[in-house]
Amino acid sequence: MGIKNILKKTIIYGSLLIWSIAALLPILTIFFGSFKSFDEFTNTTGITLPDNFFNMSNYKSALLEGNMLVGFFNTFILVLFGVIGSLIVGSMVAYAINRLDFKGKKLILLMYLIVSIVPMEISQVATFKLIDKIGLYNTRLAPMLIYIGADVIMIYIYLQALDKVPRELDKAAMLEGANYFHIYRKIILPLVKPATVSIIMIKIISIYNDFYIPFLYMPDKELQTVSTTLFKFIGPYEIQWQIICAGIIISMIPMIIFFIFLQKHIYEGLTSGSIK
Repeated sequence: MGIKNILKKTIIYGSLLIWSIAALLPILTIFFGSFKSFDEFTNTTGITLPDNFFNMSNYKSALLEGNMLVGFFNTFILVLFGVIGSLIVGSMVAYAINRLDFKGKKLILLMYLIVSIVPMEISQVATFKLIDKIGLYNTRLAPMLIYIGADVIMIYIYLQALDKVPRELDKAAMLEGANYFHIYRKIILPLVKPATVSIIMIKIISIYNDFYIPFLYMPDKELQTVSTTLFKFIGPYEIQWQIICAGIIISMIPMIIFFIFLQKHIYEGLTSGSIK
């Protein structure tokens, strides 16, 4: 093995090691901090080991005082309806753009692209007024409607998947008497399953981690989500970081379980070419 190959591998593996440490350090800091007391957290560094790894008081406070169980329930409702609704809207929009010939379909795609460029916070002034005017403010329906809207990434993923589905299948189905909806439901959806899995993964993580929309549209304490329950531990004079760290660890558990059980489908979706 030449010196150049050794140097090349050293740089590659050294870079991977540095990036791995950079990715793991914040998680380790949060994990260690979740077992520390308030004084211990403020007087030690982030990577300092806690005095007692069996100190579960922060986890108890996060669950009970933070009302995280209610947050998990509300988050589950938003994720369930947000993902299902956005999949229906996104797949139908992509199907219409890819398969149907009508004037203005390029303009529709361009409008989706323009909306995605505009920062979400800028458009929330008009969106908030609209949500408030129709009486959905401080209800779960407000963020549901916002999440249901298909974004341009979802549409492009479906468009790439649809390009690989032969149009002859549509024609054959039409000869058998199938209409556009039957073709979409019976042929298109099963064949774009890898793209659907990729979109489900992206959408679940996006909604689950979202703080801005639930905080803005669901201020009631009984409508808090996992991300907004921890905000109550941020006070005007002190921040209880140790409890927030415990809450973050608790909130990571569902996503870890989700990845473990669905990693096979996730990898299939990512490697099938639906995302380039």
